[in-house]
Amino acid sequence: MEKKLQQFLDSAFAPYGSFPARADVTKELLANLLEKYKDLKKEGKSDEEAYQSAVDSFGDVEEIMEQVPHTEKSDKPKPVEETGLRGVLKNTVKQAKVLMGFSRFASTVLNDADLSDSDLSDEDFSYSSLIGTVFNGSNLTNSTFRASAVGGASFVKADLSKARFAASDLTNVNFSEANLTGAKFNASALHDATFQNTIFNVTEFINSDLDGMSFDNEEFEGVTFSHSSFNKTTFKNSVLRNVFFRHCDVEEAIFDGTKMDKVTYALLKGAGAVLDKAVKI
Repeated sequence: MEKKLQQFLDSAFAPYGSFPARADVTKELLANLLEKYKDLKKEGKSDEEAYQSAVDSFGDVEEIMEQVPHTEKSDKPKPVEETGLRGVLKNTVKQAKVLMGFSRFASTVLNDADLSDSDLSDEDFSYSSLIGTVFNGSNLTNSTFRASAVGGASFVKADLSKARFAASDLTNVNFSEANLTGAKFNASALHDATFQNTIFNVTEFINSDLDGMSFDNEEFEGVTFSHSSFNKTTFKNSVLRNVFFRHCDVEEAIFDGTKMDKVTYALLKGAGAVLDKAVKI
C-alpha cells in the first residue's frame, strides 16, 4: 500500500516537475497518508476503501504548491519594486478624497483618545492619527485602518474579527488577548507589537515587516504569511496548524520548541527554515 500511495503522490505532483522541497514535502505527505490509511483499516474498512478515503482526504495539491519554493535561491539582487508600505500608501492615498467624509473617524486626529468598550464595528479609521489611542474591549469587527498612524495604541481584549489594516504604522501596538479571526494586515509595520494570548485564526499577514517580532507561546490556526520578512522573528513554543508561509524568507526565523503539523513542517523545511528544535504533531 505504501507503494500505491507513493504512486498517487507522484501523479499528483507530476505537473510541477522537480522543485527543491519536493523530497521533504512528499515524504511527510506519504507519512500522513499511511497513518490515515492505517487508522481507517483499524475502523474495519477494506484495503480499497481505506486507500480511497485516505487519498480523498489529501486536499488540493495546488494550494500546497503555492507555499513551496519552485526554484533554487539566486544571489542576484531582486529589482526594487514599490510593493511594500510605500507602494500601498501611494495607491491608497489616491483614494483618500473618495473615502474621506463617509466615516466619523476617517481622516481624523484621535491621539491618546479612550475608545474602550465601544461598539466600533464597520467603522473606517483610514488616514487617521490614532497614536496611543485605547480600544481595549471594543468591538472593531469589519473595521478598516488604511494608511493610519496607530503607533502605541492598545487593542487589549478587542474584537478585531475581519478587521483590515493596510499600509499602517502599527509600531508598539498591544494586541494582547485580541481576537484577530479573519483579520488582514497588508503592508503594515508591526515593530515591537505585543501579542499575548491573541487569537490567530485564518489571520493574514501580507507584505508586512515582521522582523524581530515575537510570536512566542501563541497558537496559529489556518494563518497565512505572504511576502513578509522574518529576520530574527521568533515562534518559540508556539503551535502552528495549517500555517502557510507564501514567498517568505524564513531562514532567519526561530522555531525553537515550536509545535507544528507535518505539512507545515515540510513546507518550512523546504523553504530553508531551521527546524532542529521544532516538534511535529
